[in-house]
Amino acid sequence: MKVQEMKKAVCAVIDKHAEELIALNDSIYREPELGYKEFKTAEKIKEQLNRLGLKYEEGVAITGIITPLSGRSHQANVAVMGELDAVLVPGHKYADPLTGAAHCCGHCAQAASVIGVAAALVESGVMQYLDGDVTLMHVPSEEFVELEYRENLVQQGKIKLLGGKQEFIRLGKFDDVDIVLTQHTLGTEADASTENQQGGKQTKIKANCGGAIGKGFVGKMIRYTGKASHAALPSEGINALTAARLGFAGMDALRETFRDEEGIRVHPIITKGGNLVNVIPADVRIETYVRGQNMPAILDASEKVDRAFLAGGYVIGAKCEITQIPGYMCPYESQELKDIGFENLKEIFGADKCERNGIGASTDTYDVANLLPTLSFHTGGAKGTFHGVDFDIVRPDYAVIDAAKVMVCTLIDLLANGAEKALFVKESFQPALTKEQYLHDWCRL
Repeated sequence: MKVQEMKKAVCAVIDKHAEELIALNDSIYREPELGYKEFKTAEKIKEQLNRLGLKYEEGVAITGIITPLSGRSHQANVAVMGELDAVLVPGHKYADPLTGAAHCCGHCAQAASVIGVAAALVESGVMQYLDGDVTLMHVPSEEFVELEYRENLVQQGKIKLLGGKQEFIRLGKFDDVDIVLTQHTLGTEADASTENQQGGKQTKIKANCGGAIGKGFVGKMIRYTGKASHAALPSEGINALTAARLGFAGMDALRETFRDEEGIRVHPIITKGGNLVNVIPADVRIETYVRGQNMPAILDASEKVDRAFLAGGYVIGAKCEITQIPGYMCPYESQELKDIGFENLKEIFGADKCERNGIGASTDTYDVANLLPTLSFHTGGAKGTFHGVDFDIVRPDYAVIDAAKVMVCTLIDLLANGAEKALFVKESFQPALTKEQYLHDWCRL
C-alpha cells in the first residue's frame, strides 16, 4: 500500500469513529482528575483499548498506560503521547465538586486523540505495511501541581519524579523509542462576548508545529517554622507568616533585576498560612516555580529567590527550609521532524490555516525533547482562558479528530518505505543530554 493510500485509509477510520472519539473527550472533560490520581480516566482509556483488542501495560507511574503496536519490521519506534490530568479551577462548569479539578488545558482531547490514532492503525491494517513500531502512551501528571502531595508519593516510594513524562524517562519507557509525537489544544475560537470581555479573537490560524519559544522552570517548596503563641501575646511567639511576608517582599524587590529577554517569572502561592486566627502562625508553607527561557537564567533567578525567602526567616528568627524540585526543561527541537509534521498539518488543516512555529508554555514534553526528536503539534479548538473558568473546547473536530489525523499521518511518513524518514530524523538529531545526564544533572537522581 502506498503512503497516500495509507493516509486515506487511516483518516477514513478516524472519521468513522469521530462521534465516539468526541464522546470520549467529553466524558473525560466532565470527570477531571489531578495528576497521579487519574484512575477513572485510565479506566476509560483501557475500555477503548480493550474494544480494539489491544494489549497494554497499565499502572505505569501509577496511572499511565502504554500500548505497543508492531510493524512488519522494526527499523524505528515512534511514540504517540497523550496526557491524562487536569488542573485546579474550582469555578469551571465541569470542575469536580469535591476536588476542584477541571480540564482547562485540553488534556482530555489529547487522551482521546491517541485513541483515534490507535483505532486508525488497527482497523485500517496499515501496520503490516510499516517498517517500524508504534508505542501509544497515555501519560499522567503533566501539570506540575500539588507539590507536597507528590513529595509524599516520593516518600512512599510510589514515584521519584513529580512529572509523568519525567517518571516515564526514569522507568526506561523511552529507552526503545526513537521519535515522539504529541499534540496540545490551541486557543483559536472566540465568540462576540469573549472578544469584548477577554480581548480574544477568532483566528484564521488553527494549528502549528510548536516552537522553540517556551519556558522551563524549577520548582520549590518553602516552609517557615516559627513558634506558636496566643495572638494577643505575639511577643511570646515567632510569626512564620510574617517571615513569609518578608520573603515575598524580598522576592518582589528582585523583579527589576530580571532581564526582559530571559522571561523570568516567579509566582508563589501559600498553601498553608497558619492554623487558627487566634494563634501566631508557626507553620507556613509556600509552593512556587521559577520560570525562564534558558536554564542559566532560571538557575540564577532561583538562587536569588532562595536568598529572599531565607532572609525573611532570618529577620523574624523563623526557620526557613527550601526543597528544590527539578521542574521542566526548556524547549529543544528537531527541525527535520518538524518539516515532516508541518506537511501533514497543512494537508489536514489547509495551508492557509497553519503556521510552522508557535509559542510553547512549560511542559515535561520538553524533557523528552532534550533526549529524543519530539514534535508537539498545537491544534485548535479551544476558546477562553487556559487554566481559567471560561476555558472550553468548542471545536473537538480540531482538537480531537484533526489532531489524531495529523499524528497518524506523520507517523506513516516516518515509518513507510523502510522507515527512511524516521531513520533520517534519528540520525540528524543531536540530543542536548543523555538519559544518564538528565537523571543525574537535572533530576538529581
